[in-house]
Amino acid sequence: MRDYAEFYITKKGERAARNGHPWVFGEEITKTEGSYKNGDLVDVVTANGKYIGTGFVNDKSKIRVRIISFNANDKFDEEFWKRRLRYAIDYRRTVMGGTDFKCCRLIFGEVDMFPGLAVDRFNNILVTQTRSLGIELRKHMIYELLIKILQDMGENIRGLYERNCVKLRYLEGMEENKGFFASPLLEKDCPTVTEICENDIRYKVDVENGQKAGFFLDQKYNRRAIAKIAKGRRVLDCFTHTGSFALNAAKGGARNVTAVDISAEAVRMAKENAELNNCEAIMKVVKADIFNFLSEILDKKTRKYDFIILDPPAFTKSGSTVANALRGYKEINLKAMKLLPRGGYLATCSCSHFMKESLFTAMLQEAAGDAGVSLRQVEARQQAPDHPVLFNVPETYYLKFYIFQVV
Repeated sequence: MRDYAEFYITKKGERAARNGHPWVFGEEITKTEGSYKNGDLVDVVTANGKYIGTGFVNDKSKIRVRIISFNANDKFDEEFWKRRLRYAIDYRRTVMGGTDFKCCRLIFGEVDMFPGLAVDRFNNILVTQTRSLGIELRKHMIYELLIKILQDMGENIRGLYERNCVKLRYLEGMEENKGFFASPLLEKDCPTVTEICENDIRYKVDVENGQKAGFFLDQKYNRRAIAKIAKGRRVLDCFTHTGSFALNAAKGGARNVTAVDISAEAVRMAKENAELNNCEAIMKVVKADIFNFLSEILDKKTRKYDFIILDPPAFTKSGSTVANALRGYKEINLKAMKLLPRGGYLATCSCSHFMKESLFTAMLQEAAGDAGVSLRQVEARQQAPDHPVLFNVPETYYLKFYIFQVV
């Protein structure tokens, strides 16, 4: 006899869950039986009471139940979570391997059946974010297990920093917060700035104040792709953040690189990283609004660059703002295409899952038409494999990345 409240769902909800989608929305629930508290585990069942899965419930969230298992025989004890963690870590050791394992995403939320949890590794510091109440209530056990597993593997983990400063937590009835997680397994006075190595390039990562978790790991191999064609080119890296695309271009042999960002903190970090890699002689960092920066170069009618990289933040974080986002994407891509000479290269991307691939590519084709150029595709890429895509969960496919030659 199972001791969980039962949530009966609609045929639509059943089809989604049977196909492996872990979210059950409030409007898909027809009735409930049994008592529960927000954050508890509950069973999701069909209209006839047939078991579908078990997940975390939260009446405050539009996603009423986040399924963590489709196996009625699972027991959700410490051993269960230990197996889950090992499975996720073993996957990263396989697909990343070597030094890349020291700088990657270890847990990617629903993909790893840890709904609402992200764990990034920056060498000796883990950075976490919890966006579901069910995980929040169990995080002490999960974090302790994760640290112990990594340390038993011989990995030097000195600290775990929580970056729970996202407004989505309010939708789950949680407050924002950040700070080091206290554990006897970790150092008491761990610094908030660490150094990582990615693609043989060194970076200082500020886990307390940097954007998101301090560094964007999902573009790791896309940065390597642009390095291969940067040799001898004059490169403009837009929305540079910590200077990662710019540095890969510089290390790839670019003639010169200009890295631009509107954030003073990003500019400071990019300059530090350029110095750290002895690239300051060929890499200039500029504080400016990209839209205005591109417009000013266009007005001067100069062709200063033959390789432009566009890595903007997510212009849309909901379905209702996609139209506005498309206008923003088109503006920067159109300007870049007009600035590039024939034979020049353009790397461009979108990191929002609301910006569907078909919409993004249609926008690029329209921009190319308006610019009077054609795009020869060099590569079409996505997020690195430590951020894997689940085909049955379309929300996990968010990063679209293209390299084109303008002809």
